[in-house]
Order: sequence, then structure tokens, then C-alpha cells
Amino acid sequence: MTAWLLQNKNTLIAFFAAFCTLGLYSILYKENKLYRLFEHIYLGLATGYLISQSWTLVLEPLWWSPLLKGEWWLVFGLIIGLFYYFIFSKKYAWLSRLVIGFFLGVTAGRSFQVFANDTWKQISSSFKPVVPHGEILVAGQKAIPKLLWTDALNNFIFMFILVCVMSYFFFSFELKHPVLKTSSKWGRWMLMFTFGAIFGSTIMARLALLIDRMDFLLNDFGPRIGGPFVAYALLIGLSVWVLWLVRRDKKTGNSDLG
Repeated sequence: MTAWLLQNKNTLIAFFAAFCTLGLYSILYKENKLYRLFEHIYLGLATGYLISQSWTLVLEPLWWSPLLKGEWWLVFGLIIGLFYYFIFSKKYAWLSRLVIGFFLGVTAGRSFQVFANDTWKQISSSFKPVVPHGEILVAGQKAIPKLLWTDALNNFIFMFILVCVMSYFFFSFELKHPVLKTSSKWGRWMLMFTFGAIFGSTIMARLALLIDRMDFLLNDFGPRIGGPFVAYALLIGLSVWVLWLVRRDKKTGNSDLG
């Protein structure tokens, strides 16, 4: 039995992966017990992988090994971490809040630092020249690169969009002036274009995942059940079956989760 499992290991893995893929995509019909099963399996595997990576990449090299080598003060990290578990005690829950509050403050401070470092650069880079010019020397040392009319036009469009979008966020007073009204309207349209592009990139990411799974089912799993055409026919059959189930549920009014 062991020899058979070792000999057919890759085939069994491919069948299990295909079954997991189809089980997760069963959510396209409706939420069901099969989907919930594989959802919990995936979350469990992801949690276990995260724990193993946390030990392998962080705790073992940065805490456990130095602790065994004599850096005894690192034991205080374990003590501080154990304070989190006081959250399960009604009497000493305040001890956990001390640690949680401290790390929330540290995380908030670092997040603000990252946000400031990113935002300040965007503010400074938004100041763009809009007048074409040749190379200019500043104090005889630093040279400003030559700006062509195409670059100047591109900078002008950038500044126009920036001003319109910023005017849209004038909420301190009513926009009665026609110029501000028009720029605010254009700013709203530009925001919609941006959100559409972001949504489009999200759809592309989801399609990339779908294409990867379909490529696996057709080219990796397909040859094990008779070829890609057999796998393709299986997918078509499953799609038709799901459409039939959806149509049946609409007629019967069945909306249970299963």
C-alpha cells in the first residue's frame, strides 16, 4: 500500500487539488457545505503555514537561537507575549490591555511614518513645470533637464486633473462660483475614472487566478483523466449543471445555503 501511494503520489495530489479547486468554485452556485469544508481546510492550512513561517523566519533565528547562546534578556519578550493571554481573565484583563495598547501605539506610529514618507513625496512630485525650456543651470551647479512641449503638455494635464480633484474635496463652504462648480464636477469624473481603473485591475487579478486554475485543470489534471478535451468537457458539463441548478432554484424559490 505504501509503495502504491509513493508511486501514484503526483496523481493523487493532482486529483485532490482538482477536487479542492472545484469545491471552492462551487460558491459560484451558492454558499454550500462543500465550499465551507474547503474554505475551512484552506484557512487551516494558511494558519499553519503562517505559524511555521513565523517560527522559521522570525522566532527561531531572532529569539530562540540567541536565547540559547546566552542572550538571556530576550526571555522578557516571552513574558510580554504571555501578557496577551490575560485577556481570558476577568480579574487581570487590564494587564493584556497594557500590552495591546502599547503595540497598537507602536503600530499606529509606524503606519503614520510610512504614510507621511509616501505622501510627502507625492506632494513634492506634484509640482511640475508647464513651460517648455532648455537645460537650465541653478547656481552654476545643478542643471534642470530640458522640458519638451510634449512633456509640458503632459504636466499641464496632470496639474489640471490635480486641481479639479482637489476642488471636489472643498467641503468647508458651498461651491457657488461657476469655476469651482465646474472643476468640482470634472474632479468627480476623474475620480470615477480612477476608481474604474482600480476596479479593472482587481478584476484582472481575479481573472489571473481563474486562468491559472483553468490551466491547471486542463493541462495538469486533464492528461490524468484522458486529456485536456476530457477535462474541458467535464468543466462544460459542470457549468451546465450549475446553470440548471440556478434556474431550478429560481423557479422553486429555493434560496437555502445548503
